[in-house]
Amino acid sequence: MNYHLVILKKPYLDAVLAGRKTVESRFYQTNQKWLSKVGVGDKLFLKVTSGPVLATAIIDKVKTFDNLTAEKIKELKNQFNHQILGDDQYWNEKRNSRFGILCRLKDIQPIPPKFIKKFDWRAWVVLNKNDSFGLIDSI
Repeated sequence: MNYHLVILKKPYLDAVLAGRKTVESRFYQTNQKWLSKVGVGDKLFLKVTSGPVLATAIIDKVKTFDNLTAEKIKELKNQFNHQILGDDQYWNEKRNSRFGILCRLKDIQPIPPKFIKKFDWRAWVVLNKNDSFGLIDSI
């Protein structure tokens, strides 16, 4: 099992906590090494952009994609957007992505707000004991 820090904009994190958003999606134009380190049973720490970690979740199912096309992105939107809740701007920004991941979430648990010192722009971080922002030790 791996641990991950996942940064979400407030409306998306609110939707996760309310049970409306059940799939987290990430799409990229270039391959991201961390995509291969995401698996079923992994624990996510969900952090609001510019705010604290507010919840945890477990990955129930993972689908990864490479060689995506605009047409395939449109198909993914049609098939999964009721669980992703992306608006038209989100999907328009992702239309040229070649790589992606969909993670179905389960066991979503709010936690007391935990502020961490994170100074980079990564929106998804695979954590390890030495670089965990103290999150792994807190569980």
